[in-house]
Amino acid sequence: MNSASKTIHLPSNESALALAGVREENLKILSQQTGAQLVLRGQELLISGTPFQVDSTCELVLSLKPFWQGGKRISKVDIRTASNALDSGRFEELQALHEQVLARTRRGEEIHAKTIPQWQYIQAIRTHDLTFCIGPAGTGKTFLAAVMAVQALLNEEYERLILTRPAVEAGEKLGFLPGDLQQKVDPFLRPLYDALYEFIDAEKIPNLMERGVIEVAPLAYMRGRTLSRAFVIVDEAQNTTPAQMKMLLTRLGFRSRMVVTGDITQTDLPGNQPSGLVVAQKILQSVPGIAFCYLSKTDVVRHPLIERIVAAYENYETH
Repeated sequence: MNSASKTIHLPSNESALALAGVREENLKILSQQTGAQLVLRGQELLISGTPFQVDSTCELVLSLKPFWQGGKRISKVDIRTASNALDSGRFEELQALHEQVLARTRRGEEIHAKTIPQWQYIQAIRTHDLTFCIGPAGTGKTFLAAVMAVQALLNEEYERLILTRPAVEAGEKLGFLPGDLQQKVDPFLRPLYDALYEFIDAEKIPNLMERGVIEVAPLAYMRGRTLSRAFVIVDEAQNTTPAQMKMLLTRLGFRSRMVVTGDITQTDLPGNQPSGLVVAQKILQSVPGIAFCYLSKTDVVRHPLIERIVAAYENYETH
């Protein structure tokens, strides 16, 4: 069998370290993806194998240039996303994903979509007044919606940002929690606060909430209201009942946008109560103007253990 080799010259030690990863973990992943052998010597990456393996690896390494050129950390998700994009002829989408800065955190960190399904989710939010996003924990469903919402609010595209979720969680009932109503619902809303703190100074949030610019509230508070000129995020929507979901969707008012997120494999509703998210999916799937986006365990962008945990549970539940 013919063998070939190529050398890629990296611009700095920082870029070499970024490409290699901790204990050269990225080089091992790249080798597993393509079958080529990769050896890093200083700032030179030597790639060897069959001509096809070498060419494929060079293409994959160069597709990751937006990361390693600036010494940015490269994750397994980044490598897999690039590989899948190249295999499926979606290089333009991969470039857009790398180039498009969604926002900057208070610390100046750039926020990008990490996978092509995440990028498609962002595009759906931008082009639809109502977007559903269904997927497992750690895929960025709520965080990306919050990124888009906060940016829209700061750009004065909307007057209010409303974050809501049902107060149902792993069998617990509000009555058993200490404190007044606000203290009781705060634990359920904490993930939404966490997303806000990434972009808005913690000291400013109470003032914005007092003025009604930002509202973080349990789903029950939405009944009887019309949510006009607002960006609405509904989190943990798998824990809504069909009646609650219908109530919520019909609150959508003039010049408003709504994003509904949830994981239909993690429903905490009692007994045989059907999930409002599952029912909405069946009823609204083909309605024009409504987008449904699906993320999977391959879009998990938290700690790498989360992806393995999700996969292990899926494997257990299907056997």
